[in-house]
Amino acid sequence: MEFIVPLLVILGFILLSSVRQINEYERGIKFTKGKFSSIMKPGWNLVLPIFQSFKKVDIRTKAVDVPEQDAITKDNVSVRINAVIYYKIFDASKAILAVENFYYAVSQLAQTTMRNAVGEVELDELLSEREVISKKICEIIDKATDPWGIKVENVELKDVALPEEMKRVIARVAEAEREKRAVITKAEGEVEASENLKIAADNMAKNPVAVHLRTLETINDLSSDQSNTVIFALPLDILKTFDTYNKKNSE
Repeated sequence: MEFIVPLLVILGFILLSSVRQINEYERGIKFTKGKFSSIMKPGWNLVLPIFQSFKKVDIRTKAVDVPEQDAITKDNVSVRINAVIYYKIFDASKAILAVENFYYAVSQLAQTTMRNAVGEVELDELLSEREVISKKICEIIDKATDPWGIKVENVELKDVALPEEMKRVIARVAEAEREKRAVITKAEGEVEASENLKIAADNMAKNPVAVHLRTLETINDLSSDQSNTVIFALPLDILKTFDTYNKKNSE
């Protein structure tokens, strides 16, 4: 009996020290004699000292910042890009057994894939179709990380930095494009105005009195400002009227 109590105390201490808690957002990888034996689910799990060991894996979605990378586009423009990757572990055993450091491996794979993807597109496509390129990078990384038990959920290109010279070139191109649209709009307005003037002229030609009424209206508009000097051209119809009047009087 003298040895039973200490023995029970020792066994109780060993049992308590063998219990490991796994949280809901974690999984445990248990090794027995150095070999993978099972995946420990949330709750209390028994791990025998000396014979067994375990490693916790966080299965929540992680966000990894991809450091800024120097890349060259398809049209030989140097850019600096960075991104963020969202991924989670769907198989904890593969994440531990298939790769040494899955966090570092995903980051390095993302950097290489991002540079390669940028090198396959031109600058205009990189700036205007960022979502398409991000989706392509996500698909490539997700396929490469499947053997590691990792699911890549999303990739977002955060920033595309251009050299100062290229920024100035793009600004000049944008300015020229705006001037082009302004000239086209003005020309379209002149065409529309000329068509309306033609319609008005045709209507006035049908009734000569309309020309005189329009002339009087113009004079009335100009008379509202006394500071203006007006040079007014009389229609030939009015001069012909005076000429006919003079001929009748001379007869």
